[in-house]
Formats: sequence, structure tokens, C-alpha cells
Amino acid sequence: MTAPVPVIPIPLAVPPSGGELLVENISRSFGGLTALKDFSFAVRPGELVALIGPNGAGKTTAFNVVTGVYPPTAGEIRLAGRRIDGLAPADLCHAGIARTFQNIRLFPTLSVLENVSVAIRRPAGQGLFRTILQTPGFLRAEARTEQEAMELLATLGLADKADLRADSLPYGDQRRLEIARALATRPKILLLDEPAAGMNPQEKVELTALIKFLRDHFGVGIWLIEHDMKLVMAICQRITVLDHGETIAVGAPDEICNNPKVIEAYLGEPG
Repeated sequence: MTAPVPVIPIPLAVPPSGGELLVENISRSFGGLTALKDFSFAVRPGELVALIGPNGAGKTTAFNVVTGVYPPTAGEIRLAGRRIDGLAPADLCHAGIARTFQNIRLFPTLSVLENVSVAIRRPAGQGLFRTILQTPGFLRAEARTEQEAMELLATLGLADKADLRADSLPYGDQRRLEIARALATRPKILLLDEPAAGMNPQEKVELTALIKFLRDHFGVGIWLIEHDMKLVMAICQRITVLDHGETIAVGAPDEICNNPKVIEAYLGEPG
């Protein structure tokens, strides 16, 4: 896997200082089952934070509520001071929330370049007429889109694979491509749902470096769900632990490792 190549970062739609995600007392119920209860969380620009817990703890439910898959039963979500709970996923993407999925979701028959290009916002006013006629303005916009997509692919070490079909990539590169596509939306906050799932040890080492690189390079806040505790402890500044939909601990990695409730519910006895 090719190491990331530093290039000029693609500018964010809004300066990072305006991009705090604030989740306040969110609950989500499915019938009589409460999957998430009074959950609060914050991700600030440039932060790298994690949400961990056993299977069924409510982690993915939290991601799904924040990204508009499910509306919250109670509580509020704000991004850069604007209330966003209840918005559709597409509107949340435009607002500055991007995510990847535990099960990779690419356009498998499109090229690597096309997968990233489709996520880049086109300038207004292209319209069906200009698209069909391939006007000079349309062609210039397409060239800018391709250039921006190629810069992202270079940043994530995929530029030499731009013309390959997405489903032809090795697993680790498919993960990188999904992250590149999420970054193409110019998010304020990037949510990564178990990005190390299915990776071999070397791929995990490279992913760890990549996530830190993205935080530093783009200044974006990164919120991570991950079961690989070595990865989490190596890169995250703050960790929140869920169990049965409720928060049982919040703290720095060292605090979480030594928290009795976390050890009992998730980590197990050390050693």
C-alpha cells in the first residue's frame, strides 16, 4: 500500500474553527427497546475521538442518529451552532457530516477516480442543457472536479489506481477509497465506522498512520468507532464507552484502560 503523499490540502467548505459537533442527551428507541439513552458527545475541529463498547452497545445507532439514518427519540444535535437533528442524510452531508461504513459501500463498477468525483460538489448552474451540450463552462467544471479528485487520491496514496474499477482494489485500498470519497464532500466532521474491520496487521498499522495524517492534514474532527483497542489507544485523545445504550465512562486512553466499569463491561482483566 502506497504511503500518503503530502499535497496542498483541499480547502474545507467552512473553516475548522466553526465545525464543532455537539450531541446532547440523545435517545433512540425501537418499539419497546431503548438502543441509546441520554447520550452526549462532542467532536471539535482537529480532535480525534473514539466511541467504544461491546457489540450491541449502541455505537452504530449513535452514528446512524447523527447521520440522519434514524431521527432521535429525544435530544438535540448541533453542528457549528446549527441544530441538525431530524435532517435527511443528504442535507447533513451538505451541512458538513461525512461517514464511512463498517461494510464498505463503494460504487463497485465505477473507477476509483469516478467514485471520488461523484462526491465532489459541482458549481451551481450547470444544468441539464449545459451537460448535454458539453459547453465550455461544463467542461471546465468537470476538469476542476477531476483535478480535485486526483489531489485527494494522491493524498491517500491511490493516484496510480485512478483508472481501476473500485471492486478490483485490495481490501485496504477500498477502505482508503471510501475515506477519500467521504473527504470529497469537504466535511467538518468525519465519522469512521470500524475502519480496521477485516484488515491484516500491516494494513492496520498503515490505517493508524493515515487517520492521524488526515486529522493533521485537513484539520477535520474525526469520530471513530473501533474494536481494535491498540489502534484506538494509539491515536485517540478522548474515548467514550457505551454499554447497553448508556455511557459508562469518558476519558483519556489511560483513564479508560484502568476504569473498573470499562474493564468489567468490555476490556476484560488486563494481561
